[in-house]
Amino acid sequence: MKQNPYAGLKKVILASMILLPLVPFASVLGSGYYYFTDSLENNTIASIRRIVHDHRQMIESFLMERKADLEFILNTFTFEDLSRPDQISRTFGSLQKESSAFVDLGIFDENGLHIAYHGPYQLSGKVYDQAPWFKAVVKNDFYISNVFLGYREVPHFVIAIAKTTQGRRWVIRATINSQIFNDLVKKVHIGETGEAYLLDAEGVFQTERRSGSALMKKDPDRPKYGPVHDGIKTFIDADVHGEPFLYATTWLKDGSWLLVVRQEKADAFKALHQASYLIVCISVLGGALIVPVALFLTSFIIRRMEHMDQEKDILGEQLIRAGRLAEIGEMASGFAHEINNPLQIIKSEYALIEMIFADLKEKGEIKESEDLADLENSIDQIKLQVDRCADITQAILQFGRKEEPVTKDVELRTFIPEVVAMVANKAGVHGIVIKQEISEQNSDVHGDLRHLQQVLVNLLNNAVDAVITRHGSCGGTIWIESGPAENGYVEIKIRDNGCGISSENLNKVFTPFFTTKPVGKGTGLGLPVCYGIINKMGGGLTVDSRENVGTTFTIRLPSAK
Repeated sequence: MKQNPYAGLKKVILASMILLPLVPFASVLGSGYYYFTDSLENNTIASIRRIVHDHRQMIESFLMERKADLEFILNTFTFEDLSRPDQISRTFGSLQKESSAFVDLGIFDENGLHIAYHGPYQLSGKVYDQAPWFKAVVKNDFYISNVFLGYREVPHFVIAIAKTTQGRRWVIRATINSQIFNDLVKKVHIGETGEAYLLDAEGVFQTERRSGSALMKKDPDRPKYGPVHDGIKTFIDADVHGEPFLYATTWLKDGSWLLVVRQEKADAFKALHQASYLIVCISVLGGALIVPVALFLTSFIIRRMEHMDQEKDILGEQLIRAGRLAEIGEMASGFAHEINNPLQIIKSEYALIEMIFADLKEKGEIKESEDLADLENSIDQIKLQVDRCADITQAILQFGRKEEPVTKDVELRTFIPEVVAMVANKAGVHGIVIKQEISEQNSDVHGDLRHLQQVLVNLLNNAVDAVITRHGSCGGTIWIESGPAENGYVEIKIRDNGCGISSENLNKVFTPFFTTKPVGKGTGLGLPVCYGIINKMGGGLTVDSRENVGTTFTIRLPSAK
């Protein structure tokens, strides 16, 4: 029994593919898990810090905009103006256009007497000289209160500004819609459990908490937030119910309000847990896949190595066929030379016969008759067939020729229209339109001018014949396009809407002596010669065709630039 020469090599490859990946696989997973989870955790904390920072700016901007609205009124109108009911009513209307957050507007003298009021309550005439907010605004000129009940017995907060004009101290105060402000603070949404709320310095809720709280109730978790601090503080701790949360806190209003944003820890780090689970799954699946993949790859490699000998044999056969084709070309050239000599003699004899006939007619020695006409037709047929044989021998000589092309730069912008002009008359007779689309950018090629002209004329003539076959003398179009292609090449495409080439014949069009034209219409050498010419120029010739749709020949040649 013959021993398999690849058996030992197969074992070595298999062992290497199973054992060698394990160490780097485990190392990559371990380090990747550490850095990935650390990055996710840091990103989560950074994200909640960014949310707190943006939310703080939004709340402070809201308050400062309301303050600016009141300052504008304070600087625009006098105390006497705003003391009139009609004026304060119009002023409040203007405030409402700026922001719907304003609930009412009031004017107070230096004794805290409510001089003028516009709003839903009867507050005119009430005295606020002992109210904490009034004392604070008289002292500091500006004050934003905490949420309180006041005369109206409804939780609310106010913004007040004091001004002294002509020795008189007076105050303008506006109540802010608690629901609008509450919604502004609560609208933070982080995951499924994230929420935001405001506390005062004592831990009393200034806004509602989505998970459950009431205004002006004390937060039992206040001790966890610590004293007033600068910037944003983040930490993880359990609430009074024992549920762990990720907290981020920051102080507003010079330490009067505390903005708290929190999210359940499991929700905040959900991506981290999912990543951990995914990495574990990858580890298990990766380990499970190493063995079958190693088996598959090993078998694949061995099969490829075993097929190398067969591929060498196939390559040898291809070389033999290529040599035979070259021999056919040389032999065809010899045949063409041998045939060409008698053809030249026949052409000479034809010319002599034609000249003698012309002399005899001129001398009147031959009279016109039906037999004479038949004889002349036969002589013309001899000339036609001799010319056809000459064309065939010329094509055979071109097919077998070994001469090197004379290459130079060819400017397609002028060259293609010149070639099209050669077949334009034939195309026009049959109602065929030839459209040219020649790129102005890098459209020059490097090749043999005479041979390239031969290729284009041959392809255009083939296109004309295909269009006539399908459309007759109406409806035919041929497109010739050129432009830059990738890798420093230029493409020339000759496209028609003719009869097309069947799928079974498409792979044979470059085979010598193969033709789809009727007997007497084609030699089967035109496309093979074109193919050989383009290859010698360092390019390529391809074809794409569909029956009753059309054909496209694509020439790729090295760019001249």
